[in-house]
Amino acid sequence: MAGPFNEQLAKGASVQYLGDVAIIEECPRSLRTLDGKPIAVFNRWTFEDVTVSDPGLRRYLCLKPVYLPHTEGRYQKRRFGKARIPIVERLMNALMHPGRNAGKKHKAYNIVKRAFEMVYVRTGKNPLQVLVDAIQNGSPKEEVTRIIYGGIAYPVSVDVAPQRRIDVAIRWLAEGARSCSFNNPKPIEECLADEMIAAAAGDPKSYAVRRKDETERIAAASR
Repeated sequence: MAGPFNEQLAKGASVQYLGDVAIIEECPRSLRTLDGKPIAVFNRWTFEDVTVSDPGLRRYLCLKPVYLPHTEGRYQKRRFGKARIPIVERLMNALMHPGRNAGKKHKAYNIVKRAFEMVYVRTGKNPLQVLVDAIQNGSPKEEVTRIIYGGIAYPVSVDVAPQRRIDVAIRWLAEGARSCSFNNPKPIEECLADEMIAAAAGDPKSYAVRRKDETERIAAASR
C-alpha cells in the first residue's frame, strides 16, 4: 500500500486524517498566490476552511483553489477524471444541460456566482461550505439495481459508489433549481440558492433531499 500511496502524493494529492486513517484528496488544497495569499473562487470565497465531514466523499470532492472554475474539459476523457474537476465547475456543467442552456458556460457561471452571493447574504456562511454540505446531504448511500435470474428480474439493494453519490447529488441540485424556476418569475439563481440552503440543512423541502430519501426508502424495501 505504501507504493501507490506515495505515488499519489507525488502527483500533488493531499492527505486529510480521520483519526488514524489517512484519506487522500486528489486535488491539492494548499495552493496559494506568489505573495502567499489564499486563492478565492469568484475572487471572494476561499477553500481553506471548507470541511468534508463524510469520509467516503472526501477523496472525490475536488476543492482545489481556483479563481475561474473552468478546466476546458481537460479531464473529460480520463477514467475517474471528474474527481479532479473543481466541484463548483461540476455544478456549472450540470446547469448547462439538457436543452436550451446547453453549452452556455458563461450563463451558468453567472447563475452560480449570483447564487453564491445570495447564499452568503442569507446564511452568513461560506457558500462553498454550503454547497459541500448540500452534496453530502443529497447523495444517496443505497439504491436499487435489477438482477435477472432465471428469466425473472429482481430489484436488489446495492451500495452507491462515492463518485456516483456526488454525480447524483449535483444532478438533483441542478434539477431542483431548474424545475423551481420553470414557468415561474423566480430566477434560477434564487432557486439554486434556496435548493443549496435547504439541502445543506437536510430540509425535506429540498428536491435533492426528497429524491435521496425516496431512493433509500425503495432500496431498504428491496434488501
